[in-house]
Amino acid sequence: MSCNTVKTLEWVNKAVSRMEQTEEWKIQALNPETQQMLKTAMADPGAVDLVKLCDLIMDQALKDSSLCRDVGHVCCTLVQVEAKRSSTNMFRSNMLTRLQQEFMRREETRRQSLHEWVGVVSLLCNVFDSLKVNNSPMAALVDPVYDCLFRLAQPDALVNEVEVDCLALQLHRVGEQLEKLNTRRMDELFFLLRDGFLLQDELSSMSRLLLLELLEYRAAGWNLSKNAQLYYYSEVVE
Repeated sequence: MSCNTVKTLEWVNKAVSRMEQTEEWKIQALNPETQQMLKTAMADPGAVDLVKLCDLIMDQALKDSSLCRDVGHVCCTLVQVEAKRSSTNMFRSNMLTRLQQEFMRREETRRQSLHEWVGVVSLLCNVFDSLKVNNSPMAALVDPVYDCLFRLAQPDALVNEVEVDCLALQLHRVGEQLEKLNTRRMDELFFLLRDGFLLQDELSSMSRLLLLELLEYRAAGWNLSKNAQLYYYSEVVE
């Protein structure tokens, strides 16, 4: 057995052990079947139906956007474990295919349910944030993420607090990364946000506050001062 093979096996074993010890695989809001499949897959990806597992995770995350951050992290950890242990990429392939399908029908989803629409955006952004190729974000996801954020910045979306809240959350999570990958599109996105803040009279006070915070956040290099954080967060709480 080569030295590289030994190191790879050690990495996998440590990753699985860490996942089990911290129970990162065990997202309590997921149903028991999914939790058990996740645990098994982390130990032996070939022992479960990864296509079924992917769909189960995606279905539940899209119904509850609060799951998306943990789901994105767990999915991308499973991608790494499968690649290292089985030298396959079935889970990643199915995850990206499912995300592409959700992206393609995003307008239909938005018309039917804003709740599921923000779930699509949240899941896509969190996978983008977690899934790395050679320690860099996956280039194929950059434009789809931007397209979703641009949709959230349109006038008919800015009047919906749930969409503005999603936009703010995702820009805090991936905005700096996206700007490094395509500054021009980030400039265009913030032109829309600035115009919305200045020109749309029908915005709620909360949406206006979130947009102002985003404008200041980017202007400050994606890092608000402590005083600014206290101001904006106290306003949100109130």
